[in-house]
Amino acid sequence: MFEEGGFASKFWLIQSGHVALGLQVPGSGRVIIDTVGIGELLGCSWLFPPYQWAFGAVCVTPVRAFEFDAAVIRARCAADTDFGAEFRGRLLRVFARRLQSTRRRLIASSTGELDSGA
Repeated sequence: MFEEGGFASKFWLIQSGHVALGLQVPGSGRVIIDTVGIGELLGCSWLFPPYQWAFGAVCVTPVRAFEFDAAVIRARCAADTDFGAEFRGRLLRVFARRLQSTRRRLIASSTGELDSGA
């Protein structure tokens, strides 16, 4: 769906299917760090300048999703402070879940419990 380092101009809410988030690791190739599925948000890099994807995303299964224009949502958050505060709060919960997931994977991979492609 997008490549690490590319311009982040949109984001998605997944309706069906799964998307793998990964990054290129020198000497190891693409390493999957998380999977996003039904009801989850795909793409957070559009929030912060320079608006470049921190990870790449590849569809693991056929995906249907609602697509949002990042510039429009950023402008709406700036214009409507109540909307912006609610939206940022919801995104913080997404970030917290992703950080915990990444932490668990790093711990598991360092103890040999997970394959780097899992």
